[in-house]
Amino acid sequence: MLEIPSTPETVRVGYLDPTAASIAEVASGTTVSYVNTWTHWGNGATYGMNFAEREPLRHQFPKGPFSMVGPVSVTDAQMGDTLEIKIKKLRPISWGWNSFPLGVGALPADFTEPYLHYFKFNEARTHTHFVKGVSFPLKTFLGYVALEPAGDEETSGNFAGKFGGNLIYPDLGVGTSLFLPVLKPGGRLWISNVNARQAGGVVDQTGIETAAERIDLELSLHKTTIDFPIVETPTHWVVFGFSDDNLDEALVNAVRNVISWLSGATDLDKSEVYALSSMLVNFEVNQYANQTHSAYATKPPKAVQALIPRDVFDQHLQTHINISLRGVAKND
Repeated sequence: MLEIPSTPETVRVGYLDPTAASIAEVASGTTVSYVNTWTHWGNGATYGMNFAEREPLRHQFPKGPFSMVGPVSVTDAQMGDTLEIKIKKLRPISWGWNSFPLGVGALPADFTEPYLHYFKFNEARTHTHFVKGVSFPLKTFLGYVALEPAGDEETSGNFAGKFGGNLIYPDLGVGTSLFLPVLKPGGRLWISNVNARQAGGVVDQTGIETAAERIDLELSLHKTTIDFPIVETPTHWVVFGFSDDNLDEALVNAVRNVISWLSGATDLDKSEVYALSSMLVNFEVNQYANQTHSAYATKPPKAVQALIPRDVFDQHLQTHINISLRGVAKND
């Protein structure tokens, strides 16, 4: 197992750097362990800092808040391939926070004071306490995973799209796989943004932001072709729709992606998949991004996630769906 620490050499704050040398090249099937990942803003955010103390840190990094670790290249990965990133272990550090500055979130003008609350996690990293009378379990997930887009331009860590990126899908935790299209030789994998809990929509723009003591990812290269990120959980396949402008457009894009993928992977025609989507696929707000007065030069897209239940498909169709992702049938 290869261990990768977060250091000034392995981290870029707020962006993917296409000029960065690969910090490792691994063979397909390798498990990569990221240890002691940084929190936000160049690892400057520490437990207990007040809002005023944190603000200068945010403004030091106008490209975005996330501490991006990478890139890791995969041997023989070529454009048009698919990389499967399976999350095998994800243990957060002992604390996290929720905050909103003024001018962000779904209600950018409704509050007159910024907000900041710190959370302490139990040793098992399973629960936390919020305020009097409110405690809840943690549901830690990896909010940012990307394969570098084609070209030589920097990519903001706020963005999401074909390459993955700022997906913040709340079920992307241990036992799930993310499939991403390879867009340049080696793939060049970057990760960031661990969350201990988050609801769909992330309406104040943060969940419980944290970092990781350890993240273990198994990287498997498949000679298949996909056009957008696909998540596989024990119960669902998940695709996304994005829009820079509005949720209506994000929903339409999500529906079209479901139809495109499932009709191509199975012998269902597009009309049948459209009908199936209306009956059985749940389309949920993934992110309502609104950073009207952000410290950052870019903002996340609005996003909708489409949850496709796996158990409605018979073994024949499930086999073909798995082949579309891995090239071979999956052995559960």
